[in-house]
Amino acid sequence: MDTRGGTSGGTVAGGVPEDLAVVVDAGGTVTVWSAGARQLLGYEAAEVVGHPVAELLASGLSESAKRHVADGRRWASEVALRHRNGERVVVRLKGTPLADGDGARPWLVTPAAPEHMTGPAEPAAEALWDLTLAQLPVPVAVYDREARLVAANEVMGRVMGRTLAEMRGLTLWEIEPNPPFDEYDRLQRQVLRTGEPVFHENHGQAPGEVRGHAWSMFLSPLKDGSGTVQGMSAAVFDTTEQYWARRRLAVLNDASLRIGSTLDVTRTAEELADVAVTGFADFVTVDLLESVALGDEPEPVLPSRPVTVRRTAQRSVLDGCPESVVPSGGTTLYPVDTPPMRALIAGRGTLPQPGDPGLRTWTESSRARAESVSRYRMHSVMMVPLRARGVTLGLVHFLRHRTPEPFSEDDLLLAEEIVARAAVSVDNARRYTHERRTALTLQRSLLPDRPPDLAAMEVAYRYLPAGAGADVGGDWFDVIPLSGARVALVVGDVVGHGIHASATMGRLRTAVRTLADVDLAPDELLTQLDDLVVRLDREEGPEARERAAGEDEGAPEAHGRVPEAVTPGEVGATCVYAVYDPVSRRCTMARAGHPPPAVVTPDGDVRFLDLPSGPPLGLGGLPFESVEVELEEGSLLALYTDGLVEAADRDIEVGLELLRGALADKAGPLEETCDDVLRTVLPVRPADDIVLMLARTSALDQASVRTWQLPRDPAAVARARKSASEQVTAWGLGETSFATELIVSELVTNAIRYGTDPVVLRLIRDSTLICEVSDGSSTAPHLRRARVYDEGGRGLLLVAQMAERWGSRQTATGKTIWAELGLPSE
Repeated sequence: MDTRGGTSGGTVAGGVPEDLAVVVDAGGTVTVWSAGARQLLGYEAAEVVGHPVAELLASGLSESAKRHVADGRRWASEVALRHRNGERVVVRLKGTPLADGDGARPWLVTPAAPEHMTGPAEPAAEALWDLTLAQLPVPVAVYDREARLVAANEVMGRVMGRTLAEMRGLTLWEIEPNPPFDEYDRLQRQVLRTGEPVFHENHGQAPGEVRGHAWSMFLSPLKDGSGTVQGMSAAVFDTTEQYWARRRLAVLNDASLRIGSTLDVTRTAEELADVAVTGFADFVTVDLLESVALGDEPEPVLPSRPVTVRRTAQRSVLDGCPESVVPSGGTTLYPVDTPPMRALIAGRGTLPQPGDPGLRTWTESSRARAESVSRYRMHSVMMVPLRARGVTLGLVHFLRHRTPEPFSEDDLLLAEEIVARAAVSVDNARRYTHERRTALTLQRSLLPDRPPDLAAMEVAYRYLPAGAGADVGGDWFDVIPLSGARVALVVGDVVGHGIHASATMGRLRTAVRTLADVDLAPDELLTQLDDLVVRLDREEGPEARERAAGEDEGAPEAHGRVPEAVTPGEVGATCVYAVYDPVSRRCTMARAGHPPPAVVTPDGDVRFLDLPSGPPLGLGGLPFESVEVELEEGSLLALYTDGLVEAADRDIEVGLELLRGALADKAGPLEETCDDVLRTVLPVRPADDIVLMLARTSALDQASVRTWQLPRDPAAVARARKSASEQVTAWGLGETSFATELIVSELVTNAIRYGTDPVVLRLIRDSTLICEVSDGSSTAPHLRRARVYDEGGRGLLLVAQMAERWGSRQTATGKTIWAELGLPSE
């Protein structure tokens, strides 16, 4: 804080000791240091004599004082000095040139006594001077019709850094040929020409000042009795306090507009730092508790334990924040009983003085921090904790090194106000980050980690949750191995966002897997899934619907979410389900309100399959249709959600064409193809989750499949058993002969006894040995335990014990019972 000198002993006006005397030689070195100088600045003579006088200056001399020193003339001006404890001391001094025997020019620096009012010297100026208020305690000057200075009071001379004798007869531009005095000179001539007063405001440093001020200037014409302009007067008012009050109000308004524009912790901290540096600080750092920076609940701050904080944001008036000793994203430690720790524990802002022992200890505890403070001459600091809802989130440092004025109590109030506003936004962002991470974790836990190892096809996929500005959605996908070496592919999209949508997605994915295990056809599976969604919607009830609708409306308009087509709050979804058979190379598909799949032939031709769209899941009672297509070996099947091709700034047809172009001639690895497609098709700002699944089909070698048509004759059982044993032996799987014979015998016997024609036995060598027996009856078998005297009922029980897994599925002509045996290890 600025002061005006000592508090004891004799003083002159302004509080400066009257015995203050310093002699500075021509080279700028202190040669004499009086007791009054020691009283004012606290330095002993031994600490100063022989050292450059520039080390005592907190800022340079005023321009007028510099000119007087260069000309060897006596000068008087305000001077900003540095006290031994680091405080800034502003006093009014005068310099008197001395002469020594060598012709050099030492200077004697002593206190400057108040100058007396200087009135008009010439009788012609007396009449003009009487028209002014010569006794005003503000800078006042009078100019003639040529805009040349006629008279000025002592305050004006002090502001200009010149005496009346030096300024009389000169225009402002001649007195100070530097901006903004060219503008002042123009305004003066305008007043003299028009006879109309002018009001002008400016913030800057006057020639006789060592710090900037805000000035309000009233330029008024001086007219005689006839109304003729004879000159003009200039009255200047120091409105620095009002200027800073307006600046603080502007900073508060800026903070309300700029802080909290996103639900991102780091971005919110950066916005706080931007506002502070733009408004009133030279360097700002925002340190958050490490738990807060990670999106977790804030850990309590204990006085007995150091606190680790993460530098989340920092801004400076200098490019690149060279003052910083901790990089953005880095961590630092607040030791116990240091000013930062005390501010965190107290929960309110502090304004340490430069001589504060604790602040000095904190600064010197880090060599890098001490060097930065010294190098950039940081002279004022404020520490304000980030607190929201009674919880401490972090600490904000405000520092000054370019602005000469230290922080005031008003600045501290301003800092606390904008930090309080930012703290609420930071806490909201932290809570949102925590909730979103929870939803993402739930969603990812419900999705497959990696594609299964399949002989029938190669699969790659990408899942991209919506950007940080929106909740996660309910997109899901799955790859399900089926009996007979077949594979089911499913991609779906639940209406809505957030944890509710993720939970619904998990229930639907589980249901699809359960229905796939019973080998339902795609259209039948979607029908069952539609019934499930309708039941889920009824179970939600009106209260859950209203809650979901409110969440959907409140979250995201500011974050760019595209409204869903289905009414918010209802449980609904779209889905596409496909089953591929590598033996026949046929793929059966059905969809429920989902975008159509794309197929890329081996020669690079892309087409979107013309599947019946079907209603979205949840409408209930409407039919679904399946379509069967034959795929060439090496074809590429692309399934995706609407977030990939839809965007607010483009039509879906544009997105589909982009997808078509991205898939054409993609014969490389599927992982690279996924990345290429996303780079080409992905909207600039995705508003919804995105799933992309690519599957390259293959066909089983005919040598790995063997089929026999069997008559409905009990004698065919023995022939089937023998044929199967010979085949597995030919495949090198002789160790499975016994189990294969047993399974084939039981399944064929059941088909002949209880089924109808045609009876077909098929063996498939894949990752397992698959035995299938089909017949024309749609009656599904069931497992039961035979009693002691029962003649039957043990067949399927034996099959279940010998096989790794078994089951049945309905076909277009009847049913198929299958069993899988593990291949013998090498």
